[in-house]
Amino acid sequence: SQFMRPNIILLKEGTDASQGKGQIISNINACQAVVSIVKTTLGPRGMDKLIESNGETTITNDGATVMKKLNICHPAAKILVDIAKAQDNEVGDGTTSVVVLAGELLKEAKTFLEDGLVGPQIIKGFRMACHLSLTKLQDIAVDLREKTDEDKRDMLIKCAETTLNSKLVADYKVFFAKMSVDAVSMLGEDLAVSAVGIKKVSGGSVMETMLIDGVAFKKTFSYAGFEQQPKKFTNPKILLLNLELELKAEKDNAEVRLTDPDQYQSIVDAEWNIIYEKLDLIAKSGANVVLSRLAIGDLATQYFADRDIFCAGRVD
Repeated sequence: SQFMRPNIILLKEGTDASQGKGQIISNINACQAVVSIVKTTLGPRGMDKLIESNGETTITNDGATVMKKLNICHPAAKILVDIAKAQDNEVGDGTTSVVVLAGELLKEAKTFLEDGLVGPQIIKGFRMACHLSLTKLQDIAVDLREKTDEDKRDMLIKCAETTLNSKLVADYKVFFAKMSVDAVSMLGEDLAVSAVGIKKVSGGSVMETMLIDGVAFKKTFSYAGFEQQPKKFTNPKILLLNLELELKAEKDNAEVRLTDPDQYQSIVDAEWNIIYEKLDLIAKSGANVVLSRLAIGDLATQYFADRDIFCAGRVD
């Protein structure tokens, strides 16, 4: 009979399942609690937040960063984190704005729910409002297709300045806005932002920041012979390596048994021959600049200096 059928458990034990208007209002309250934290960071006069997470202290007024560091557990409030992440990945700005806007929409929806309006009807209204908003945006949008390159550049600089208004470098927004637009203008048609690298150097002024059309890396550790190497090339041939160019120390617990002293000398000679073979091949390749992710020793540095080749090891 139907009373003898075993219970089918869909959720694991201890799972709390709730539904209805009460749960929706509870979800909205959780989202509003998160919004109240982020809201004060909005705009050029927004306040910075001091967040400690996993022993790390972060000071920021960036909405996406704040949301990420909060470690939110509530399933409904987590959606706000996803909204901020999506905005950050898609546009790169307006992360705080979308969270605050979503919070205000939920706040208005809560009033309608308490008045007895059903959820689907509220969603229908939001969709209609979204359509009207997009239509209005199309009407007031500025079409840059018929503008000159100079007009397009000016518009991009204005957009960059607006973005920097709420950042720590707001006082230098004109300087950094032009630099940002120049950096993006150097990218190809795919506009891969990952191709723009940022190197932080301690000391100096913010205004000493410079944009380099090429590749830059921090000055690496150098041996004697580095000063003799040429530092300027025109249209050089660059060799990128992922190997060590130095005599390696013997490995731990290595054991070599010899019966004749000449055998030891042959081992030493073999090590020297290996590194000189590598150096000769590099020199024959015609490369003017040699960069390696691993170490380049003093022997290789002097070898390259004698042949007017620039080298750098442990390049990040």
